[in-house]
Amino acid sequence: MSSTPGRIQHLAIASQDPEKQAEFYKKVFGWTEIRRLDNPRARGVVLTDGAINISVLYFKQDQIDRGLNFTGPHHFGVYVEDLEGTANKCLANGAVAYSELPEEATEVNYRSKRSDKFKGFEQCLFDIADEPWIGAPTAKQAAK
Repeated sequence: MSSTPGRIQHLAIASQDPEKQAEFYKKVFGWTEIRRLDNPRARGVVLTDGAINISVLYFKQDQIDRGLNFTGPHHFGVYVEDLEGTANKCLANGAVAYSELPEEATEVNYRSKRSDKFKGFEQCLFDIADEPWIGAPTAKQAAK
């Protein structure tokens, strides 16, 4: 069982024009572009502020029951040390595992392992992962 609390390392922002929105964040906040992605779930730009991964995405499927025109915060991701134990806690506390489209080979460049996705209280969508998101430091790096 992990004694370290989970840390938010990922924020997904739904956008109708992710490239233009990402340019805004790069110019205004100085965030760094890590990569671009296009897969069956979404296309967009992955940024970092040096502490977390911020993915600005045009979603191709409605994961949060707000329609494909929704813009704004979409879901967040939490780094945990004990993925299976945390997943079991999620389920034991009323969260429902969320299934999405199968992973495509092109997605391997984004993450080496898939995160687990859940709908929790009030259907809030979130991911848990035991591998840091790109652009976010590991727990050891963050402690330095």
